[in-house]
Amino acid sequence: MAKAIMIQGAGSNVGKSLIVAGIARACLRRGLSVAPFKPQNMSNNAAVTVDGGEIGRAQALQARAAGRDPVVDMNPVLLKPETDTGAQVIVQGKRFATLKARDYGLQKASLMPKVLESFRRLAAEVDLVIVEGAGSPAEINLRVGDIANMGFAEAAGVPVVLAGDIDRGGVIAQLVGTHAVLPEADRARIKGFLVNKFRGDVRLFDEGMDEIARRTGWAGLGVLPWFGDAWRLPAEDVMDLAAPRPGGTLKVAVPRLGRIANFDDLDPLAAEPGVTVEIVEPGRALPGDAALVLIPGTKSTIADLAAFRANGWDIDLIAHVRRGGHVLGLCGGYQMLGREIADPDGLEGPAGTVPGLGLLDVATRLLPAKTLALTDARHPASGAPVSGYEIHLGRTEGPDTARAWLEVEGRPEGAASADGRVRGTYLHGLFAADGFRRACLAELGGAASGLDYHDGVERTLDALAAHVEAHLDLDGLLALAG
Repeated sequence: MAKAIMIQGAGSNVGKSLIVAGIARACLRRGLSVAPFKPQNMSNNAAVTVDGGEIGRAQALQARAAGRDPVVDMNPVLLKPETDTGAQVIVQGKRFATLKARDYGLQKASLMPKVLESFRRLAAEVDLVIVEGAGSPAEINLRVGDIANMGFAEAAGVPVVLAGDIDRGGVIAQLVGTHAVLPEADRARIKGFLVNKFRGDVRLFDEGMDEIARRTGWAGLGVLPWFGDAWRLPAEDVMDLAAPRPGGTLKVAVPRLGRIANFDDLDPLAAEPGVTVEIVEPGRALPGDAALVLIPGTKSTIADLAAFRANGWDIDLIAHVRRGGHVLGLCGGYQMLGREIADPDGLEGPAGTVPGLGLLDVATRLLPAKTLALTDARHPASGAPVSGYEIHLGRTEGPDTARAWLEVEGRPEGAASADGRVRGTYLHGLFAADGFRRACLAELGGAASGLDYHDGVERTLDALAAHVEAHLDLDGLLALAG
C-alpha cells in the first residue's frame, strides 16, 4: 500500500489543484511513482479517461503532472451542476443519478465504499497518492456523511496538510479559525500547513508562520509565492480564463454560458500570443471586432440557449455573421446553432422541442445514453491530425453535416454552412493540435506563432515543480505522509 497525504484548503480556490499538480511533478522528478486522487469534485469541466469514463479536468492535469494516464479512480465522485440546486452525479466515471443538493446530501455517505475502493486500487499501484480535498473542512455543517474532506481522511487514515490563500487576505484567520472550529479528532488529523499565493518577499511573513504554528501546533511547511505562469496550464474554472493575460490582435469572443462545460478548448487559443480570448459576461454585447465567436459546451443546452437569447446574443451573432465573421459551436454550442433541439425524454427539463439559432441546417435529438470517447480525427483542408474527446448527450443530423470540416475514421464529423463561416462539432480539445490550430488561425487572418502547446504545458509543469521544491519543505511534507 502506498503512502498518502491529503491537501485540504482553508477555503475554496486556495490553489489546492495547482499545489497537488506541482507536488506530483516534483515527486515524479525525484523518481517516485505518484497518483492524484480527489474523492469528490464539482465541475462541468470534465475529461474523458483511458478507461472510458469521466473525471474532473483538474485531476486529468494532475495525472499528466504525475506522468500517468487519467483513470476514473482518480476522481470517483464528480458532481456536474445542471441547475442552481441540482447536479448530475458521476460515480467511477459513469452517470449514477441526477439529484437535488438536499437529496445528494442524504446519499453521499453511501458512496464512501466506492470512494475507498478507487483509492485503494490507486494506492496499490504507486509509491504515493496525493489527495485533494474540496472546499474547506471548516464547513462543519457538512461533516456528517462527508466524503470530500475529513470524512475521507478519517476513513482512509490519511494525514492532512491545510493550505491557506494569503492573496485574498486574512490567511492567519483562515488557518487558525479552521483549527478553532474543527472537532478535536479532525484537528488532530492535520499535521502541517502551508500558505499559497504570496506576492513579494516571503520573509515578511516569517512572524505570521510562527504565529500560526504557535496557535495550532501544526508544522509550517512553507510559503509558496504567486506562480505567474499558472495561466499557461489548462484552467479548471472559466474565471481563470477571464483573468487578464497576454493577448494579441485576433479576438475570439466566448459568451459565458451559465452551465459552461469542457472549455479546455479555449486554453490553446489563449496561449497563442497573437490571440485574445475574451469571455463575454451576461449583460454585455458580443464584441463587434471579434474574428470568431466560439460558443462553448454546456451542461444544459436548452436552458443556456434560452439565456443566450435573453442576453440578446442571438441578435449580436446574426450581426457578426452578416459582417463576415466566423462562428464555431462546440458540443452544446454546436447543438444551439441548428434549427431545433428535441428533448422527447425531458432530460433537461420539460419534454418538448425548442428552436435553435438557425445558423446551421441541422437538428439535434437529445438521447439518454451519453457518448464518452477519446477520438482521433483529421482536418482534410490542412491534412492536420487532431486528437480530442467526445462527451455529450444527443445526435445531430441534417444537410449541413455533408459539409463536415473534420473526418473521424473516414466519416464526416460536425457540420458547416454553405459559405463555411459557421461550423460545429462534437469534438473537444481540437485546438491543442498545433497544425490544426495554425490552419484555423490562418483562415481567420491571424498569424500563428509556431507554439507547441503540449510542450508548453510540460515546461510549465516542470517550472511549477521547481517552484514547489524551492519554496515548500517537500521532505517534511513527504515525511508526514501515512
